[in-house]
Amino acid sequence: MVVKKKSISSASPWSTEKGKYSKTNEIHYSFLKPQLRHALLLCFLLSVWFVILRCFLSSSSTSENNMEKQNVDEKAKTTSKSSAISKCEGGMSVYLYDMPAEFNKGLLKDCSHLNAYTDMCPHVANRGLGQPLSYMVESAVATTWFATHQFIAEMIFHARMENHPCRVLDPINAKLFYVPFYGGLDASSKFHDANLTARDELAVRLADYLRSKPWWERHHDVQNMSVLTVERNPWDRVHNQHGIPYPSYFHPYTSHEMMTWQNKMRQSSRPHLFSFIGGPRRGVEKAAVRDELIRQCSESGRCKLLKCGKGPSKCHDPIEVLKVMSQSQFCLQAPGDSFTRRSTFDSVLAGCIPVFFSPHTVYTQYEWFFPAGDAREYSVYIDENALKTGNGSKRVVSIEEELFKIEREKVERMRSAVINLMPRLTYAHPNATDLGFQDAVDVALEALWAKRLKLNV
Repeated sequence: MVVKKKSISSASPWSTEKGKYSKTNEIHYSFLKPQLRHALLLCFLLSVWFVILRCFLSSSSTSENNMEKQNVDEKAKTTSKSSAISKCEGGMSVYLYDMPAEFNKGLLKDCSHLNAYTDMCPHVANRGLGQPLSYMVESAVATTWFATHQFIAEMIFHARMENHPCRVLDPINAKLFYVPFYGGLDASSKFHDANLTARDELAVRLADYLRSKPWWERHHDVQNMSVLTVERNPWDRVHNQHGIPYPSYFHPYTSHEMMTWQNKMRQSSRPHLFSFIGGPRRGVEKAAVRDELIRQCSESGRCKLLKCGKGPSKCHDPIEVLKVMSQSQFCLQAPGDSFTRRSTFDSVLAGCIPVFFSPHTVYTQYEWFFPAGDAREYSVYIDENALKTGNGSKRVVSIEEELFKIEREKVERMRSAVINLMPRLTYAHPNATDLGFQDAVDVALEALWAKRLKLNV
């Protein structure tokens, strides 16, 4: 996603991590082993093109007045929507480009070839929500639970924007412009294509298409764009990348459905001190951390391990995943093929306090969605180096000991904070008409709108 903003220099509290992960950051494919190159390229392609949002600079008071009138008309049509963002306060308005189908929904016609490893046809169903999990609720009618794929956020975001109360139909009244390009799906379908020209063909055509539009050409600078992605580059110097949540399985229609689930997670019995859902990884850095987590969890009587591997596995079953997490006080979130994990957002949905081993799993990624204050209010951080032999200490840190010594009252406060984060990390159902809370899409739009007002453009 892309929004106008200035390049602001700010030192990250985690800047010392850059050297450790410099290969991942720079993505020098020609010097990396094939397996690592494969993983890095996939992550990069999935994150570079997601959706595009651009600020529109109003040049006259007439345009402002027209916009205000349009907003009044739009509000009149959506009076039943009660969330703060649904009121479109302050004049926020978004224009959704009516793109040729080849850039988004047209790609779904060949859904079985959208991913080199998975048939995406079941996952692109229901506007990107995937297959219904009707057995999660008493009634299968209007279910809010789906087996949602982790790399399908671009479709869900698009679906939410089509029905969003802040959408305007006339670009002259818009302050934000949204370009629904399914770049992640396009990239994953061509990942193995050795012909770089063919691989980048659709993205090039997109650029040509946008340049032909007067509302895009009015502001020529690409620096006016902001990218929304499930994983941003922590060392982005242009500061135009912003992390948004991976989609989980819950897509409610109303605040009542959200509060009902939150209360259920508050009352959930949690016999396991901690749990880990994941499998081993290749590569020295990844393998060392993952192997240690699996070892410690399997040897602890207070840990529940759901080990992933090749072939059928319970760790790919949403019901099994949520069952383990909802019965755990803490959920270990080690980096996988990249810094971030969808599992982080699954753990929040289950009311399980996340335990991080890299600052780039959440702290440097999702500034709009997690509290800006002390991260210890909602998470535990254990430096991954403390889990490796030869780290300068006499022994590897015991995860069980670190978690067990946290006082019960503090654990309760942390869990409450995690459960309170659920709404803003959740993608509501695209057909919701009376949501009553801010979901992930609302939070992103509000942050982009606040940035525009701050820049006074």
